[in-house]
Amino acid sequence: MAEFVRKSSVKQEVKKVGKDMRCPDDTVEGLDKAVKALIQKAVDRAKNDGRKTVRAHDF
Repeated sequence: MAEFVRKSSVKQEVKKVGKDMRCPDDTVEGLDKAVKALIQKAVDRAKNDGRKTVRAHDF
């Protein structure tokens, strides 16, 4: 189950951008994993810079 992304939002965006494209549930799960990985990288970058605040440029 996705924690960070809403299935309905992802499916809506896929249809908007891809017109006749489909978006099965495992696509949403994959995107959720990618978001988690991006968050982890951003946290690591902030820590390495000696900050306790994650900023936009960390992504």
